Amino acid sequence: MGSLWEQTWEKPNFPAQDGDLSTDVLIIGGGMAGILCAYRLHCAGVPYVLAEAETICGGITKNTTAKLTSQHGLIYDKLISRFGIQRAKQYLAANQAALQAYRTLCRDMDCGFEEKAAYVYALDDRRKLQREVNALEKLGVPAEFTDELPLPFPVAGAVKFPNQAQFHPLKFVSGLAKGLRIYEHTRVRELIGTTAVTNHGRIRAKKVIVATHFPFLNKHGSYFLKLYQHRSYVIALQGAPDVDGMYVDASRTGLSFRNCQNLLLLGGGGHRTGKKGGGWRELRDFARRHYPQAEEQYRWAAQDCMSLDGVPYIGPYSASTPDLYVAAGFNKWGMTSSMVSAMLLSDLVQGKNSPYGEVFSPSRSILRPQLAVNGFEAVVNLLTPTAKRCPHLGCALKWNPVEHTWDCPCHGSRFTEDGKRLDGPATGDLKG
Repeated sequence: MGSLWEQTWEKPNFPAQDGDLSTDVLIIGGGMAGILCAYRLHCAGVPYVLAEAETICGGITKNTTAKLTSQHGLIYDKLISRFGIQRAKQYLAANQAALQAYRTLCRDMDCGFEEKAAYVYALDDRRKLQREVNALEKLGVPAEFTDELPLPFPVAGAVKFPNQAQFHPLKFVSGLAKGLRIYEHTRVRELIGTTAVTNHGRIRAKKVIVATHFPFLNKHGSYFLKLYQHRSYVIALQGAPDVDGMYVDASRTGLSFRNCQNLLLLGGGGHRTGKKGGGWRELRDFARRHYPQAEEQYRWAAQDCMSLDGVPYIGPYSASTPDLYVAAGFNKWGMTSSMVSAMLLSDLVQGKNSPYGEVFSPSRSILRPQLAVNGFEAVVNLLTPTAKRCPHLGCALKWNPVEHTWDCPCHGSRFTEDGKRLDGPATGDLKG
């Protein structure tokens, strides 16, 4: 069963590359981040080409819950303690600008755009919510503390962001992508400097943006150490209440809620890719207890790249690749982060400074506790004897009985039962 979004849109079609091409900027990846980069360069009059290996939004974008918000869990207290108040202000300003950009673009577009309040709640620890409110006061955000939510269980409280939004991401893409220079079924097999070798020829560019969810070039930037992937699950329920807002648990393993017309989107059951988790069963058990009259209409799963410190990597791919740029590690906030990426990268490839560059710099310190966890997983799974190995870096694959896939616990590549690639960073199918 596909997501609500992909079942309720008319996908635009684009041709495959036909012969060698030259351009100023090559964008690799046709998800939300890549398409927004293309749109901004198109509006700026910068020659560009977007190359998508399969079809636009056929990967991660179609499986989002499509919240447009600068409230990313309890992030601002952490940002101030890790980076200081100035970088926290940069992060906030970038995401507020992204939300406003969506608001402007959606004004005349039939994409289900609705202004809604966003809430991050906690089941037991009121103190961490109060710390977040205090952090937001330092940043000048009109956030509110509340302990009354229309959810079917008690909470310790919640931090409320007013004037956030939600939308139908694929209907938005349909409206935005018309007239853009996009090539589908055009897989980049190799980068030689800033020339891409594809399955249809070569694309020569002056600058390259890698917007492939998980960066696929291993020899630069150490993204195989800086990122891991996390799966989460969604069911869309008919006959459940309207919660009139967007709600996420402060815990990464908690539940999320939002409505889309007459459906309640219930998310959760998450786990590191390649590990065990609650999956759809956890969500169905919850729905059975709390919404016994509701009926499941859609179900889907999402996969998110998680950075070491909770902040995406947006900017130069590495210090040694001056004409190569990246957008990755959106930490479950892919819609807002995609717009931030487009704003920041469209400035950088034009030689402009971005006011948000410092906080998102991919070259910032990797000395974070998560680095040790990622390293441990890699070592354990490289040493695990098994018949099936991931073609990315050789880690042992684990069978996912819920989705009937082979999943890599190191970096999150996924494959069907017969070995067809589903998710990167692996670039090809299983062999043998």
